[in-house]
Amino acid sequence: MAVGRCAGCPARMTPRERVVAIREGAVSLRCLVEGRGAPVVFFHSFEGLRAWPEFLERLARRFTVYAPLHPGTQGSDGLETLDEPLDLALAYDEWLGALGLGSASLVGHFFGGMVAAELAALCPGRARGLVLLSPMGLWLDEAPLPDVASLPPADLQPLLWKNPASASARAWAPPPADEEAKVAMQIERIERLAAMGKFVWPLPDRGLKKRLHRISAPTLLLWGDADRLNPLAYGEEFVRRIKGAELRLVAGGHMFPYESAEATAGSILDFLAPLAA
Repeated sequence: MAVGRCAGCPARMTPRERVVAIREGAVSLRCLVEGRGAPVVFFHSFEGLRAWPEFLERLARRFTVYAPLHPGTQGSDGLETLDEPLDLALAYDEWLGALGLGSASLVGHFFGGMVAAELAALCPGRARGLVLLSPMGLWLDEAPLPDVASLPPADLQPLLWKNPASASARAWAPPPADEEAKVAMQIERIERLAAMGKFVWPLPDRGLKKRLHRISAPTLLLWGDADRLNPLAYGEEFVRRIKGAELRLVAGGHMFPYESAEATAGSILDFLAPLAA
C-alpha cells in the first residue's frame, strides 16, 4: 500500500522507502525514511501510516526519521513468526542492527508507544531518548480501555479526535473514490487491526509494567488534553514507573499528534535535540 502525502495537505517532503529483512528473511519490514541528522524512530499505532504526517515532517527538518510499518501491515511481513510484544520488540532490536543504527531516539503513539517502551526496557542501550505519545501497555481496572480493534469506525472516531469534524480528522480518512476503493480500504483496515490486535488482545497488559523500571533513557510522555480513548491516568502510571519521566499535555484528543502537529513536534524537538548534541 502506498504511503504518500495526506489529502488536502500542501506539497511537502516525500519520504523514501526501505525494506529490510531480518532472521534470514522470516521478517521483512517496510520503512519510510526522511530527513537528516541523528536518527529518530517513530512507531505508529492502530491507525497505521496513511500519509507522511506533518509532525514527522517537522521532526525530519532536524532528525533523520525512520517510520517502520509493523509486521502484517502495509507491506511488512513476518507477523506469523511473532506472538508477543516482547517478540516484536526484539525484532525491532534486530532491525535497528540491520540498519546499522546502534542507538536512536524512540517515539511511539499508543500501540507504537508500547513497542517503543518495550524496546527501551529490553535494550536500554538502543534508546538515546524516549517519547511516548499516549502509550498503551498497562491496564488499570478503574480506567478500562476500549477494544480499538473491534469498534466500528462510527464508534471509534469520537474517541480518537477532539473534534471528529475537524479538517485534521477529515483529511486523515477521506471517503473512498468508488466502491472498489471502499472494499480495498475495509480489507486493509481489518488486516491492520488484526495484526496489531494479535499482540494486545484481550488486554494490553503483557507484563510491560514489570520492565518499565529498566528504562534508563530520558523519557517524555505527551498526552492529549481531551484524550477520550486513553485516560490520563495511564500517563500518570507510566510516569510513576519510569524514573525521571515527565508528562506534558498537548491540545487535542487521542490523535493530538495529527490535530496539533506543530505543538507535538515542538515538544519532541525541545526534548530530543539536547540529547542528540
